[in-house]
Amino acid sequence: MTSPPKKDIKYSEVEILLRSKGYQKIEGSGSRVTFYNAETDDIIDLHKPHPENELKVYLVRKIQRKLREISDLI
Repeated sequence: MTSPPKKDIKYSEVEILLRSKGYQKIEGSGSRVTFYNAETDDIIDLHKPHPENELKVYLVRKIQRKLREISDLI
């Protein structure tokens, strides 16, 4: 992920990234999705974007911050 974040990051790309970092996807109600990392006990809550598949920039920033926090702890 780049900084500043790209404006065309797809949800599916973020899902692949988070899974590669040890996060497990947990489907919630509606479009809510939680990604949980048991190793770090970290949670990232998202809403699947719709109707388009691209995440809003504020969500990309949120994910970037979380991943940086986790990398600092490991």
